[in-house]
Amino acid sequence: MTLPARLVGFAGALRERGIRVGPGETVDAAAALEALGMADRERLREGLAAALLRADGQRAVFDALFDLYFPLGVGAPESARGAEGTDLEQRLVRALADGDSASLTQLAGQAVDSLGRIGDGDSPQGWSAHQALDRLQPQTVLAPALAAMRADVEDEEEFTDRLDRDEVRRRIESFRERVRAEARRRAAELRGTEQVARHAVAPSADQVDFLNAGREQLAELRRTVQPLASKLATRMAARRRRAARGSIDLRRTLRRSLSTGGVPLRPAYAHQRPARPDIVLLCDVSGSVAGFANFTMLLVQALHDQFSKVRVFAFVNRTDEVTHLVQPGAADPAELGQRIRAEATVTGWHDSSDYGNAFAEFVAEHLDAVGPRTSVLVLGDARTNGWNPDLESLRAIEEKARRVFWLNPEAESRWATGDSAAHAYADIVDMHECRNTRRLAHLVSTLLPV
Repeated sequence: MTLPARLVGFAGALRERGIRVGPGETVDAAAALEALGMADRERLREGLAAALLRADGQRAVFDALFDLYFPLGVGAPESARGAEGTDLEQRLVRALADGDSASLTQLAGQAVDSLGRIGDGDSPQGWSAHQALDRLQPQTVLAPALAAMRADVEDEEEFTDRLDRDEVRRRIESFRERVRAEARRRAAELRGTEQVARHAVAPSADQVDFLNAGREQLAELRRTVQPLASKLATRMAARRRRAARGSIDLRRTLRRSLSTGGVPLRPAYAHQRPARPDIVLLCDVSGSVAGFANFTMLLVQALHDQFSKVRVFAFVNRTDEVTHLVQPGAADPAELGQRIRAEATVTGWHDSSDYGNAFAEFVAEHLDAVGPRTSVLVLGDARTNGWNPDLESLRAIEEKARRVFWLNPEAESRWATGDSAAHAYADIVDMHECRNTRRLAHLVSTLLPV
């Protein structure tokens, strides 16, 4: 593969992972490649990142794909050729204690070559980072690495165990990522770079489906709440300024044009002072949609300054207000779901979601939270588990509210499958597919009134 073709393929792989890379960025990357050359790989990495990346949270995807399209080498690393794996653990302890990045990279190559090979014989069927890490178990060398660090410190009073423990954990995770990168590189030599880039590189956090996100990915999403809220608040404030400007006041515009010979160079606007709206959230906190609901609750609460009032109601098959639990500082975001299930009455005699009963209870006990200035945001997958969807209760909410929007974390292609009542609900309110944080940010910043 020629160098220009490699760069174009790299840009295409970034686009497939949701990173916006257009012709302009690709041309800038080509100029950076020509200026920096291939002699210093890390300098080239930073140069291409500066040319191609435009948003936060994209660097992990960029680095994984860079290692595939601009690999450190071909075949087995020099450190792994003819090397014995018996002392791998001892050398890993020493490298972790010293924080030796070059040694960690070499040990990652040897770990994949000696422990990650899939298949027998001289022609392996593949390379597995999971197998290599499972056999080596780098997490077990935390204590020996700490002991080696302590032995290197002459004055034990200067040794801070907690900080060093966190640092060793960070180095172990860095080693794990080196092993994953090496396994992907070796696999790409067997199966092709494009195939491995398409199937073995995880998307950026804002592209991860809420329903497929694991615990670590949800934790990473929670860390993005405040930065995302700040960005959305800026967008919504700009929308509010434009809305307050109002329409052109023709009479005042014609008066102003007298000073410019009848040319309306300075239009006059009929300024408005729109009141900030109220927001009510109705959130399904059952099963796999709980992560989506919790994240959205935290995000909207972080935007509370953009609204006059925010009230949050959670449900599984019963509905209860949880606004006090979502207030800033009220709870650890990671424990929000547990606190809602423990302190709020969201379930009755069973634990399955029942949208009809939840909506009916909201109408009976909390409908006074909805008024002509209220926008209601319903969060859930609309799967009723065979219970009555009670469309009339949702219609009662829609008739009293200013607007009702439903954000569904499932793909629209699944709305008509199984026990989903999505299409029936979508006939009453506006329902939008909302599978990841990028889509959520777009919907929140464009749908919610200002």
